[in-house]
Amino acid sequence: MNKMKIATLAFGAVLLGGAGFLINGLPTVAQAADMTVYKSDSCGCCGGWVEHMRKAGYAIRIVSTDDLMPVKTRLGVPDSLWACHTAVVDGKVIEGHVPAAAVDAFLKAPGASRGIGVGGMPTGSPGMEAPGYAPERYDVMRFGGSAPARFMTFEGANPVRR
Repeated sequence: MNKMKIATLAFGAVLLGGAGFLINGLPTVAQAADMTVYKSDSCGCCGGWVEHMRKAGYAIRIVSTDDLMPVKTRLGVPDSLWACHTAVVDGKVIEGHVPAAAVDAFLKAPGASRGIGVGGMPTGSPGMEAPGYAPERYDVMRFGGSAPARFMTFEGANPVRR
């Protein structure tokens, strides 16, 4: 083969590869992440949070349990952040009604934190939407290795700039 044919073939391969990215888009954290969620079958707000995460692109596997205490203890979730469900994604722990935007940001952020969580059940957080009630402002906390610290602040499912 002469140099011209090789150059033409190489250019064609680059063009086809670029077309693949245009058609499929760049992969995102959510497209690549499988999430395991530990929750009770009877909890409706947990189901709402799972749907929020599915809409954000996460593949969800549910482990049904009515005794979450051993799960939270094994995964190192601080008592102050305990909520009604616990998830694991890419080896990191997500506790409670954490918005998908915070999960995405946390999975992209370098660091040794074990996980993030929202203690309790803030009104307006994903799964806790209540028509006619204003969403609360709440903090998503980073934990593991030291005392929990603020990671992001939200009002409902929307990040709040500080």
